[in-house]
Amino acid sequence: MSFKLQSSFVPTGDQPEAIELLTQGLMAGEKAQVLLGVTGSGKTFTMANVIERVQKPTLVLTHNKTLTAQLYSEFLSFFPDNAVEYFVSYYDYYQPEAYMSVSDTYIEKDLSINEEVDKLRLRATSSLLSGRRDIIIVASVSCIYGMGNPEDYKSGIIRIERGQTISRNSFLYLLVESLYSRTEVKFDRATFRVRGDTVDINLPYVDYGYRITFFGDEIEDIIRIETESG
Repeated sequence: MSFKLQSSFVPTGDQPEAIELLTQGLMAGEKAQVLLGVTGSGKTFTMANVIERVQKPTLVLTHNKTLTAQLYSEFLSFFPDNAVEYFVSYYDYYQPEAYMSVSDTYIEKDLSINEEVDKLRLRATSSLLSGRRDIIIVASVSCIYGMGNPEDYKSGIIRIERGQTISRNSFLYLLVESLYSRTEVKFDRATFRVRGDTVDINLPYVDYGYRITFFGDEIEDIIRIETESG
């Protein structure tokens, strides 16, 4: 799928020239270009036009979470039919382990993880591994810290389809190997539950899951389910 910019605005003033020059520079392989403009001059809209013309996966890197959220919202409105993803640190609070020798005081590590942000990070990773090219990742500087080996993520992908021959137990083993946990009570993210020949999976990166129905050693049906209502 290609990038398609959706906006009621059209480039005006210096924007058409900036879009043309930036596009030419990217096509020519220039490693660095600078777009200068005062606040409110339409720099984000200008870059959205460049993305549409260049048609390449894009990383938008910012220096703090506040600006990241703002740009994510803007690019999401410009490209509603494309994969615009959000990637920032999932810590709401982080206190590293420390020792103060002066007072002989040990400070234990303490942290708080934002589950919603963690979900968005995983969704960004999922989009990158999906093979699609119409991706914009809006990220803070936390993206420079590795999430792990991409090959490890790829090896954890489970591909299934209706009519596929695989036993229910073999499928459950694959889920466990991909770090899903079995549950019988609380249907949280990254968990699955088993009811006879039916397996419900709550995906960790979206707000829905899948119900896999087996008939013997064959996948009979795959349907999307709302994880809140089941």
